[in-house]
Order: sequence, then structure tokens, then C-alpha cells
Amino acid sequence: MKLRRKRIKPIGINDVTIIDDARLRKAITAASLGNAMEWFDFGVYGFVAYALGKIFFPSATPGIQMIAALATFSVPFLIRPLGGLFFGMLGDKYGRQKILSITIVIMSISTFCIGLIPSYASIGIWAPILLLIAKMAQGFSVGGEYTGASIFVAEYSPDRKRGFMGSWLDFGSIVGFVFGAGVVVLISAIIGEARFMEWGWRLPFFLALPLGMIGLYLRHALEETPAFQQHVDKLEQGDREGLQNGPKVSFKDIATKHWKSLLSCIGLVIATNVTYYMLLTYMPSYLSHNLHYSEDHGVLIIIAIMIGMLFIQPIMGMLSDRFGRRPFVIVGSIALFFTAIPAFMLITSNILGLIFAGLLILAVVLNCFTGVMASSLPAMFPTNIRYSALASAFNISILIAGLTPTIIAWLVEASNNLFMPAYYLMVVAIIGLITGIFMKETANKPLSGATPAASDLNEAREILQEHHDGIGQKIEDIDEEIQRLEQKRSRLVDQHPDIKE
Repeated sequence: MKLRRKRIKPIGINDVTIIDDARLRKAITAASLGNAMEWFDFGVYGFVAYALGKIFFPSATPGIQMIAALATFSVPFLIRPLGGLFFGMLGDKYGRQKILSITIVIMSISTFCIGLIPSYASIGIWAPILLLIAKMAQGFSVGGEYTGASIFVAEYSPDRKRGFMGSWLDFGSIVGFVFGAGVVVLISAIIGEARFMEWGWRLPFFLALPLGMIGLYLRHALEETPAFQQHVDKLEQGDREGLQNGPKVSFKDIATKHWKSLLSCIGLVIATNVTYYMLLTYMPSYLSHNLHYSEDHGVLIIIAIMIGMLFIQPIMGMLSDRFGRRPFVIVGSIALFFTAIPAFMLITSNILGLIFAGLLILAVVLNCFTGVMASSLPAMFPTNIRYSALASAFNISILIAGLTPTIIAWLVEASNNLFMPAYYLMVVAIIGLITGIFMKETANKPLSGATPAASDLNEAREILQEHHDGIGQKIEDIDEEIQRLEQKRSRLVDQHPDIKE
């Protein structure tokens, strides 16, 4: 029986999506502001961890207070996979824009509520319990936030600029972190440490509500991404039931059919976020508690480092559009492995300039990862399951990364070895290197399941020509493989007495 080949319509110039610059800028601004909101809380929490330890865990020793405060930071990561699964399925069914509007509301309200919680001296054990509940609400919303924002930006971006555009998402993260840390320093300097410990620590958390309302306004005004709209249009034409019910692919099916992408996603997230939380969340407490460095000076050093990262971040993204994402993951991992111990030798030197240099080394390495992560992850999965698959994989791996501050604080306390963070980073570097070697290169290629996207008509023509050239090259490769197989078949036939051509 002869099989009938389904005729596929050739891709023409009208099939290339032209991205409007104004819409693209609005999409990046809205997505980045939500991410900044998330990291504003992380920054505030990391820099006031010493104060929260004393307020919510007053009966513990200083070391245990810090571990307990950082544990409260880490525990919500256990709830993030649930948020990822929940918002991921909704994002694939109802669209990216609607879900991102919901997550930023939950995130801003839960952060605001932290500032309202009475101290342990006022309500006893209920104080840390309420703190944990607020942090878990944050974790649930954040489970769909970063992945949704990265998908939103990736699906709005032209293929040739996806790395540069995606890099602004983590630019927003760093801005949020700098703003959070800066607010803590400013309030502490204005009212003094005594008043800050008494009530001033609440003020940074109160800022989350107006920031969240601004983010909600920007996101609500956006249209759905072109890639998701194309997906909906296809369903409307041929699968109305699929449009109504959303994706029918289970996580088991995703893990079976897309296991390489899942492993690449997990490896990249672990390498990036362990380094992220080590440098930006754990280091302020490490400098003040373990190295007995002035808390204000330690915060100022981290802020200066992060401001430097802001300048490097978009450059990394732009270069990844030219040279690819994989080289940055590989080079960053190798650099992290060989510079972790030297960096901590500088950090523990007790000399201001050397401390700054050690932190700067780790910051540049971190930029290698953050510069490409937001553009790499969404490209690993097709449109119809992108949100579900990415949110699940991202938040499962973030469990490991989110425990970094707590684990490292405990390891340093238990071993009394100040180089434990360096050894931890070296293990993570190996994970990053393996990921970089085996991950699929996605730079300058259309997202899986989407048509090519360009900035203008001229770029669309160039992309279309490259697409056709790529098809031609694949046909030539297939013809060569067919010829090679025919020659092999002929040789085998010659060796068998009963088989004739």
C-alpha cells in the first residue's frame, strides 16, 4: 500500500512574523518589572536576614538565627514546583499575559504582608509561622513568574535578537536586587540601626504593593505574544476541542519525549541560580557574620558589584546572538571551577580592594549564565507545552538552588571552614559544564513550533533565505546519506547468494 504524503505549504515571506518595536519594548518592560519585583524581595530579605533572625527567632544563638532566617527564605522553594505546575498549565491554556498579571498580584500582596507581621515578642511562635506562610505564598506565585516572563519576552523577540532582549529580564532582576539593597541601606542610614531593628525593617516590604500595582498596569495593557496567538489560531482552524481543553501532554510524556531539553533546563537553572543565590543572597550574611565585616560596608560592596553586573548583562546577551548560547555556558562553567577558590581567597583576605575583586570575579562568571538563560530556556520546548514544561523543570531544579544559602550557612557553621562556598561552586561548575556541552544551540533560530520572527521586512527576507538554504543543505545531507546506505546495501547484497538486485 502506497502512503499518501501530506502536502505542507512552503514558508513564504508572509509567514515570517514582523515584531513591532514599540510592542516589544512594552513587553520587555512589563516582564522585567515583575522580575525586578521578585528580586526586590529577595534583595531586601537577604540584606535584612540578620535583623529578621533576631526579631523572629530571638532565643537562638546568632549563628542559628541567621540559618533560621535563611531557611525561611529557602523553604518556599519547596512550594514553587506546585506554583509552576499550576500556572504552567493555565499559561498554556489561557495565555501568557493573563497568568503574568495574576502572579504579580499575589507576589506583591504576600511581600507587603511580611511588613505587617508582629514580632516574636508580640505574638510568640505565630510570628515565624506567619512569616513562613507569606513566604510560601510568594513561592507559589514566583513558581510561574520567571518562566512566564522569559517565555513572554522570548515569544515577542525577533530570532536574531532573542539573546539581547532576553538579557533584559535578568537585568530587571539585578535592578530589583540593587533597589532592594539600596532601600535597606538608605532607611538604616536615615533612622539608625536601633530604629531599623525596631520597625524600620518593615518599610522596604511595604514598597512591594505600589511596585506590584505598576507592574499589573503594564502587563494588563499588553497583547498576547505572537507565538501563542499563532498556536491559538491553528487550534481554532483545526482543533476547537484542543483550544478549549488546553494541552493534553502530561509531565510524564514531556519527560519521555523531551528528556534532553528537561535535563538541559535543570542543569542550566542549577548552575545559574546557585551562583546567583550564593553571590547575592548569601554573601551579605557571610561578610557580616562569618568575616565580621561591617554590615553597611558589606552591603555597599555587593551593591557596587551588582551595578557593575548591570553594564555587563546586555552585552552578554548581545554577544550570545552572535556566537551562540552554549559557548557562554561552557566558558562560564570552566571559569567558575577554576576561579572559585582564588575568589574566596580574595574575599577572606580582610582587605577591601581584594574583597571587591573576589566578588567581581564571581559576578562576571554569573553574567555568563544570566546573559543567556532567559533566551535559552523557552527555546527548549514547543509552543503548546512551553509554559508547562519549562515551569515544571525550572521549579524542580530551583529547589536545589533555593536551598543554597541555608546549606552553605550550615556547612560553614558545622565545619568552621570558610572555603565551603568555593567547594560548593566547583561542584555546580561541573554540572554547568556538562549542560553546556550537551545542550542544543538555539541562537538565531525560530522557537520550536513557531514561524520565524524578524525586526523588519529586510531581515525577514534574509531569515527566509537562510531558512530555505538550511532546507537545501538538509536535503543534500539526506541525499548523501541515502547514497551511502545504497552503497552499503549493494555490498551486503553481493555477499548473499540468494538475494539479487
